[in-house]
Amino acid sequence: MPGPLAIAHVSPRPWEDADREVNRQIRGSAEALAARGHRVLIVAPARGHDAVRATRQALRGDPGSVLPEPGAPPRVLAVGEVLPELTTSRRAPSLPVDVTRTIEAMHESVPLDICHVHEPFAPSTSSAALRTSRALNVGTFHVPTERIISTQLARRVVELVFGRLDARLASYEATAELLAHVFPADYRVVRPSAEPAESRAEGNHGVHIVIADEEERGALRLALRALRRLDTDQPWRVTLLSERGPSVVATLRSDVRSRIRVAGRGTTGLRELLATADVVVAASDGAAPAPHVLLHALAAGAVPVASRLAVYEELVGEGERGLLFEPRDIDVLTAQLRRLVSDAGLRATLSGAAAPMRADLGFDRLAGELEEIYAGLAARRHSPPPHGPVRRRVIARRRIDVDLHMHTDHSPDCATPVEVLLATAKAQGLGAIAVTDHNEISGALDAAAKAEEFGVKVIVGEEVKSASQGEVIGLFLTERIPRGLTLEDTVAEIRRQGGIVYVPHPFDRMHAVPDYEHLLAILDDVHAIEVYNPRVAIGAFNEEAARFAAKYRILPGAGSDAHVAQGLGSVRVRMPDFDGPEEFLAALAEAEILTKPSSLLYVQALKFLQTKATPPGARRASRERRVRRATRNG
Repeated sequence: MPGPLAIAHVSPRPWEDADREVNRQIRGSAEALAARGHRVLIVAPARGHDAVRATRQALRGDPGSVLPEPGAPPRVLAVGEVLPELTTSRRAPSLPVDVTRTIEAMHESVPLDICHVHEPFAPSTSSAALRTSRALNVGTFHVPTERIISTQLARRVVELVFGRLDARLASYEATAELLAHVFPADYRVVRPSAEPAESRAEGNHGVHIVIADEEERGALRLALRALRRLDTDQPWRVTLLSERGPSVVATLRSDVRSRIRVAGRGTTGLRELLATADVVVAASDGAAPAPHVLLHALAAGAVPVASRLAVYEELVGEGERGLLFEPRDIDVLTAQLRRLVSDAGLRATLSGAAAPMRADLGFDRLAGELEEIYAGLAARRHSPPPHGPVRRRVIARRRIDVDLHMHTDHSPDCATPVEVLLATAKAQGLGAIAVTDHNEISGALDAAAKAEEFGVKVIVGEEVKSASQGEVIGLFLTERIPRGLTLEDTVAEIRRQGGIVYVPHPFDRMHAVPDYEHLLAILDDVHAIEVYNPRVAIGAFNEEAARFAAKYRILPGAGSDAHVAQGLGSVRVRMPDFDGPEEFLAALAEAEILTKPSSLLYVQALKFLQTKATPPGARRASRERRVRRATRNG
C-alpha cells in the first residue's frame, strides 16, 4: 500500500436509512477501511438541514480538519437533503444546485485520493460527486434494474460521466452483465458483505419462514398465494417484514393469517430477523430483485427458496445452497416450501453447503478487496519530479512565457508562414513556442532554424494522428512520425526519439481524441496533458482534462492551438527557462498557466478566411506580404 489513503464513500441514499443495503455496505466497508489505517469520509444526503449546515460550515472553516486522522472512525458529511427515489418515476428529478455546490466545495478543499461512488445514476449525490471529482474514481453498481437504467434518458451523457470512473465494480455477475450490455466497459465483481446478526433462541414454534417485502409488489403476492396452499397441519410460521402493515395479509384465511406476524423495520431489522429464520422466500420475477436478502439469509444459515433469476442463481447455485422455481410458478414454489417444511434433513444439507460461502462474507474481506483496487489505481499516479540538480538548476533561472501548441502553413489547415509565427511570438512576449504541425515536422524544423534570428526558442514538435485513437503531440522530436500508427506505437516512437509525450485537448469530443480507455492504456508513458486549450468550444472539456491530470498527478500544460497568428499567446505557461527535454519537464513542474479572454468565433473565422475562403493564388500573395512585414518588424 502507498500509505494511508484519503477515501470518500458516496451514498445516493439518506444516511438516516441505516438499514438500506447500500448504506449498510458503505458503513461496514468504511469502518473496516478505517480500521486498516485509512482516512475515510462517508458522503450522503440527509433528512434534515442541520447536518447539511454543519458540513458547509466545516468546509468553509478548516477543510484540513474534515478528514479524520488515519485509523479514526469514518466521518459522515451530509451534502444535501433527500431526493426522490429514481424508481418512483420514469422522469428523473433534477439535482438541487446547493447539493452540487456543496459536493464541489468538498472536492476543491478536501484532498481525496479515492472517491468511491455507489449507484452513480443521475440525479443523485453519487452522480454529482463523480462529475466534479478530482480524485481517482471507483464506482460500485449494486443491483440496478432495467427500470432504473431507463431513467437515464441521455444515454450518451451518462456514458461520458461513467467514463470518469477509473474502476467499475459490480456486486454480482448478473449486475456486471447488465451494465456491460448497456454501458460497455470492464466491471470487476466484488461481492458485498453479509455478516449475520447474533441469533437469539425463540423456542420451538415450527419452521420459521421469512418473507422480506423488498422486491416488486408482485413477488409478495406470489409468496402469500403459496402460503395459502401450505398444509396447516405442518409446524410452520411466517414473519413478513413489511412497512405496509397487517392489512397486507387481511385477505388470507384465518388459519393461515394466524401463523403470520407482520413486522415493520421499526420493530426488527432484516439481519436480526434472518438470524432466526429457517427458510427465506425470494419470489421476484426480475423487475426488482433483492439479492442481498438471499445473501444475508445464506450468511445466517437459512435456506433460500428463490425464483430462477441469474442474480439469485449466483447465490443459490443449481440447488446446492437452496431451492429454485421458475418466476411466477406458484405450483413449484408451493412444492419447494412443502419439501423444506417437512424435511429437516434437507434443510440441514442445504444450509451446510453454504458454509464455505459464509466463511468469506465479512467486511474485512470486502475492505481487503477494495484496498487492493485502490492501491492498484494509486500506483498508476505519476511520481513528483525528483529534487535533483536539474530541478535546482532550473528553479534558479528567470521565468519565460511559453505556448506549447500551434501550427504553421506546413499544416494543411493553417496558412500562417513560419516567419509570421515567429515574429508574432516575439511581439506577444513569448520566450519559447512549440511548433506542432499536423503529421508534419518540416515547419517546426524551419522555425527552429530561424529561431535565433527572432529571439524566440523553438521546440520541435508534431501533432500526430493515430490510426483510430486520436491525436498525440511529440515535443523535442528529431524525425517526422507518420500518421496512422496505433496510439501505443506513436507514443513509443516519440519516446524512442527522446521526446516528450504531450496529450492535446484530451476530452474535447469536437477533436480526434483518445477515449478514456486508450488514454489509460498509455498513462505510464504520458509526460504532460494539455489542461487548457482556448479553441475548445465547451469549457467543461478543459475542466475534465484538468481533473484527469490532477488525479493521476500528470504535469499540466497549455497551448493556444493557434491556426492563425492572432490566436498566438491566448494562453501562456509561465515557467523557468529550460534547455532540452529533461530541463523542460523540471521547469513545467514549476509552471503556472495564465489565460486571457479570447473570441473562439473570431479566430475560427480568421482560420477559415486564410485557409478555405481564399483562392490559392491569393493565399500565396498574402503569405509573401505577411512574411515581408514580419521580417521587417522582426
